Amino acid sequence: MEGRLRASWRRSERYGVSPDEVSPVYTESVDTGSLLYDCAFEVLTGLQSTIANEPVGLMVADANGLVLARLCNDPSILRSLDRVHLAPGFSYAERNAGTNGLGLSLADRVPTLVRAGEHYCTELRRYTCAAVPVVDPVGGDLAGSINLTTWSESSSELLLALAQAAAGATSAMMLVRATGRMVRPAPRGEVFSVTGGASEGAPCTSAGWRTAHADALGALAAGRVTAVVGEPGVGKATLAAQARRSLAPRSRILHARAPEAGDVPAWLELWTPELRKPDTFIIVSGLHTLPAWAAGELARLFAEAPAPVPFVFTTPDFTSLPDELALLVDALVEVPPLRTRPDDVLPLARHVARSARRREVTFTPRAAAALTAYHWPGNAAQLREIVRDAVMRATVVDLQHLGPEILDRGSRPLTRLEKLERDEIVRCLVEPNQTMTHAAEELGIGRATLYRKIAHYKIALP
Repeated sequence: MEGRLRASWRRSERYGVSPDEVSPVYTESVDTGSLLYDCAFEVLTGLQSTIANEPVGLMVADANGLVLARLCNDPSILRSLDRVHLAPGFSYAERNAGTNGLGLSLADRVPTLVRAGEHYCTELRRYTCAAVPVVDPVGGDLAGSINLTTWSESSSELLLALAQAAAGATSAMMLVRATGRMVRPAPRGEVFSVTGGASEGAPCTSAGWRTAHADALGALAAGRVTAVVGEPGVGKATLAAQARRSLAPRSRILHARAPEAGDVPAWLELWTPELRKPDTFIIVSGLHTLPAWAAGELARLFAEAPAPVPFVFTTPDFTSLPDELALLVDALVEVPPLRTRPDDVLPLARHVARSARRREVTFTPRAAAALTAYHWPGNAAQLREIVRDAVMRATVVDLQHLGPEILDRGSRPLTRLEKLERDEIVRCLVEPNQTMTHAAEELGIGRATLYRKIAHYKIALP
């Protein structure tokens, strides 16, 4: 049995799953109004029509393993799946049903094929299951899984390929419907970065940031293993590094970011020798995206380090931290989102601008007001992107140099055509000395129509 399956069996045993009888948790209410459900159901309906005569059950489950929908034309396998509760409303997460294709694909976040005797529960050994995780193409979070199940004696060579095609089509459809954009390859990113000596930190002075910094400083000073939690892009690793610098200004900081699933073995081998180096402080980010087996291996490496190594985990929330790593944590620090820290926006913007241009950059009152009033769903990471783009075009940043989204107070995602219209309206409105009359004339619409569209797109002019 391969390593991933052995690790899954050990987890199943630790969860207390019965090896004889599968008894998944049932939830009466199933979310059939989600974007995942709509797109996956359409994709699976199309796939079902192409394999109408095959004994295959096609399912979509959410990120927690809850089966949302099931399609199947074969009466015999349909009745059999009902007997093991592989049906809408039941959770087939590992901790509920033991090692199975659907649960393991969510735990390890990779395409997974579990055959016959590889299932932890004997009741499931009559099946072969192929499952592929579906990633939210906008936020990058795990959205759910596509699962194809057939009899164990049936040919399974194409089962995983079909599941991969269905998961890819579902993700692509989700992106088009949410944003109007086509799928782009995800960036691979860097594996880790190392900094040594003192460095200039983010110039945050808000009460929320100061409280989080004090909490992190206290935890690190006491030698506690700390998890820093908060929304993506909020500055969790920056906070941890600043706290460490306050304690040991000349220490060496290694920031390891979780890689793509296929790169995990090399990632572990590449940076774990740093555990043997003195005066090294380790920050590990993106742990919620690590496969379960890799989280277990990482926990073992930390536990077996030749000497205690100070380290911090960063993750969106503590519940998303893999169990093996969560057991190591004895201190929790939460970084508040940027929208609750308006006092940090302009200092951060000036810091980013100065770093990008190697000189001081001025923000006009209009630009400063727009930056401060914006709700920053992407937090400090979004601010860096917008400011860097602006200062590449001007050393005196005005409203027209900032992205159109800065004036957008809407909450729903816009289609591609809506974004084009909103951006054109904003472009006209932010021109220096612009008036509503001139903007309407330039756009070729009446003033009343312009006001309606401003209200429709919730464009907020400072």
